[in-house]
Amino acid sequence: MSIIRIDGGRRLYGSVSVHGAKNSVLPIMAASLLACGETVIHNCPSLSDVDAATRILVHLGCTVSREGDGVYVDSKTLTRSDIPHELMREMRSSVIFLGAILARLGEAVLSMPGGCELGPRPIDLHLSALRAMGAEIDEEGGNIICKAKSLKGCRINLAFPSVGATENTMLAAAKCSGTTIITNAACEPEISDLQSYMKR
Repeated sequence: MSIIRIDGGRRLYGSVSVHGAKNSVLPIMAASLLACGETVIHNCPSLSDVDAATRILVHLGCTVSREGDGVYVDSKTLTRSDIPHELMREMRSSVIFLGAILARLGEAVLSMPGGCELGPRPIDLHLSALRAMGAEIDEEGGNIICKAKSLKGCRINLAFPSVGATENTMLAAAKCSGTTIITNAACEPEISDLQSYMKR
């Protein structure tokens, strides 16, 4: 095993540029679907998951461009409500688009998510929260088919503080009539970042 030895007692100086967090960027990219206009995400890391999320947005009809560390998303042209298997399997967190698509278009068809080899990530909490808000959900042939003429705010008690379920519930609740209260919600930094974006 390698050893890192640090001899202290010396003044530190200089500066370090810190990249934005992928876990914050991905739900904000999904939330851009709710904006019905342009979103600019600064300090966006250049990672495969960000590229996968970009391909999903483009498939849905959005215009996406990158300049330096900024990602520009224009969701005015959102036209599709489906994400095919070949795009869903590129990253495990692709299910985060479910709540935003459903809230914006009233329907969403997604295949089961794929991605890294961290084992199964059940999405039952996501689906039960959406059902509580009034969504009708069927699972057919490996696809999740969601429909909702109108979503209604309600109290949702998550069985455990799942980050993804909290994010999906927040995104769907943004277009709900009434107030949605999430108890046992996750409180990771990416939840706070998503909240800050949604309040703008």
